[in-house]
Amino acid sequence: MALIEKELSEFVFELSSRSPIPGGGGASALVGALGVALGGMVANLTIGKPSYADSEDEMKRLKVATYRVQTELLDLIQKDADAFGPLAGAYRMPTGTEEERASKARVMEASLKEASLVPLAMMRLCAEAIELLERLALSGNSLALSDAACGAVLSAAAMRSAWLNVIVNTAAINDAAFARRVDDEGRALLGEYTLRAEKVYDAIEKAHQRDEKQ
Repeated sequence: MALIEKELSEFVFELSSRSPIPGGGGASALVGALGVALGGMVANLTIGKPSYADSEDEMKRLKVATYRVQTELLDLIQKDADAFGPLAGAYRMPTGTEEERASKARVMEASLKEASLVPLAMMRLCAEAIELLERLALSGNSLALSDAACGAVLSAAAMRSAWLNVIVNTAAINDAAFARRVDDEGRALLGEYTLRAEKVYDAIEKAHQRDEKQ
């Protein structure tokens, strides 16, 4: 059974088991999907409201976009698990002869590259999610803006978690140019979008804080 087809409670208990699948990568993708799904909720709570008629078209576009991103993130839960299998198998390959060592090195390199690209894809999608949540926080239903802030926090957390899964793998890749390209992109995404997510959160938190002088 695909991981995404499991009951939520089953997935969570399996996450806490001795099995390495699902692991941090799958959890990151799930958290990212939850974050952007909250953006979809904000859009749905805005669409059809007369007081937000000027934002109707934008909200409909944002709704479609959030659904696409959350679907792609959910798909990455299984892709992350699928990428781990060959890598785990590579670690178990024999190294008794020169030919076996060379074969293991080739398989390890290819498996590590694939295992680094999946969490990088998660980071790209989390960046899209944060961009969508920024727009929803500006134009969405004011009664649901705390959900946009929650979505931003979750998206940023998912991105940070995915980043760890990127660098764990790139650190062991022999192809320095490949590893550098992946690391550079991931680091740039992390630097820009976690800050943008914090700004969404801070703005909404500030708007709802009670005046202590009252």
